Amino acid sequence: MAFTGTRCIAASTWLHPTRKPSLRKYFRVGRFATGQSSSHHFCSYTRQSLRASRTDTAASNTVKGDHSIPNNGKRRSPQLVDMEYAELNLNENVGQFGGVRVRQHVNPLKASCMAPVEPPNWEDVFEDTRLPLMVDIGSGSGRFLILLAKRFLGSKNFLGLDIREKLVERSQFWAKELTLANIHFMVANATFTFGTLVSTYPGPLTCVSILCPDPHFKKRHHKRRILQEPLVDAIINNLARGGQILVQSDVHEVAVDMRKHFDSHFDSVQHMDAHHPNLCDDDGWLLENPIGIRTEREIHAQSEGAKIYRRMYEKM
Repeated sequence: MAFTGTRCIAASTWLHPTRKPSLRKYFRVGRFATGQSSSHHFCSYTRQSLRASRTDTAASNTVKGDHSIPNNGKRRSPQLVDMEYAELNLNENVGQFGGVRVRQHVNPLKASCMAPVEPPNWEDVFEDTRLPLMVDIGSGSGRFLILLAKRFLGSKNFLGLDIREKLVERSQFWAKELTLANIHFMVANATFTFGTLVSTYPGPLTCVSILCPDPHFKKRHHKRRILQEPLVDAIINNLARGGQILVQSDVHEVAVDMRKHFDSHFDSVQHMDAHHPNLCDDDGWLLENPIGIRTEREIHAQSEGAKIYRRMYEKM
């Protein structure tokens, strides 16, 4: 069951106090819980059998490449990505945008990235503008959001924002090839334009995700990180009551930084560990992916044995 407030918990937790509840029961896509079938789970592979590139495909990798199984029989990271999104069959629908290559790290403070973005005519973008909206900030290749849109066609709209034009163009091409009328991608720097865009959407904003953003490790580049206080304020101010915020990173420093931003707004949003600590580890990080669909970066990181640090907040 999907909870409708921070004080409600699934009955299975009380019936089986020693059983770890599934986090996906608590993550909502509008009024609908996500993963409802074990077939939506990604196959489990032992970490010893995985070999991955450290390239962040979710941000900028190409579709092209040698995806064959090496002589030792171990699967490569690109293969795992293809398996995760196999039902989309995107490799056969790449078309003119095949082999897109973009810079891994883009300076979001460049003048070209900070140009104002006008909200679209939502009636031209979505078939039903009354549906709840989920926004993925830093949508990268778009596969993650496209798969969500496919599984929740007719129940929720999805908006992907990214500053890399080539990736946005290809994502939009894929969405049209799949005839999905509930998803749209835009070139936009969410740090500065999020509030302007979503405030004009006719329906409720019920979910915002920031998944494995560019870490910008150097201290002098921290100002380039996507989650700055103006964006935090815009998300909280526009999110519907009961709406959810999911942030995650495989870089502990980045995850802690995002956590501090939202934890400081304890009067507006609350993390689920406040009432459901059994869903988190001792440090307050979610034990599992609440959506049931992994981003490409998440696949790459986990195939190397890295931990994913997640927090999920709900607006009070």
